[in-house]
Amino acid sequence: MDVKILKGMLLSLATGDALGVPVEFESRRRLKADPVKDMRAFGTWNQPAGTWSDDTSLTIAAMESIARLGKIDYEDIMENFLRWYERDDFTATGERFDIGNTTYSAIMRFKQNFSPPTKCGLTDEGSNGNGSLMRILPATLYLYGTRGKIAGDELKIIHEFSALTHGHIISLMACGIYSLIAAKLLDGKNISEALALGMNDAKIFYGSDAAFKNFSRLCDENFAALPEDKISSSGYVVHTLEAALWCLLNTDDYKSLALKAVNLGGDTDTTGAVAGGLAGIVYGVDSIPADWLKILKRRDYLETICANFNAVL
Repeated sequence: MDVKILKGMLLSLATGDALGVPVEFESRRRLKADPVKDMRAFGTWNQPAGTWSDDTSLTIAAMESIARLGKIDYEDIMENFLRWYERDDFTATGERFDIGNTTYSAIMRFKQNFSPPTKCGLTDEGSNGNGSLMRILPATLYLYGTRGKIAGDELKIIHEFSALTHGHIISLMACGIYSLIAAKLLDGKNISEALALGMNDAKIFYGSDAAFKNFSRLCDENFAALPEDKISSSGYVVHTLEAALWCLLNTDDYKSLALKAVNLGGDTDTTGAVAGGLAGIVYGVDSIPADWLKILKRRDYLETICANFNAVL
């Protein structure tokens, strides 16, 4: 795989994350009055401009493990997650400042020697936040890079990767669908084609499961035409997946995509990260505004992670 694809993915994900950090939990109405236009400082988490959150931290924690070991090792990945939580490793500024409840519970279960790691994620229906979706791309790109596809066997691994923190079938499906669409983008399809083809594959793989009805809007050929007020940007994993894909379908460049995603309000950093990861595959690192990249924290570190990861593909 071309390392440029990895840099596009990770830097676009981190940039979308960082754009959203200062306005996380802000309402859409408030952001309509004062929209995000560039990198901001302080705000919700009182962080300097360009600071990314747990979305990027957990993504690079997974990437570092895969790059170092040359394989997906669930125990080692969870050890990295624990290092992030307890020691502030894999952070933008040396300070961890955000963690979802379900992710926290899974990391604590792992610390208490709950085994195997793929059973650490909670499996109740109320534990379907977007915490595994936001960090699934390392598994997707590793499997695509080493196997050339995302299909049945690969989806089972995607599910296990999600279940480290989020084990309910809705979270597993969301990660699977996102990975199927990402694979179509890596195949060179445009966003509309990738969505249609990815959802067709998802329907074949998941269609017999009643939980797949939660993703029915993504099967609708008119999904992109939905008005903004029909798109939710909460932390529920289905909402995040829909919001990210809707933003991709309704923009033509990275900057427009990232700003549209963040200005939906709500879980702004994760919508920005999830949309940004796919946008990086489509548009590449050169599409990110240079003034944003200058502000983005630890860019060199992120690029080193990409180079190391690419070496095992």
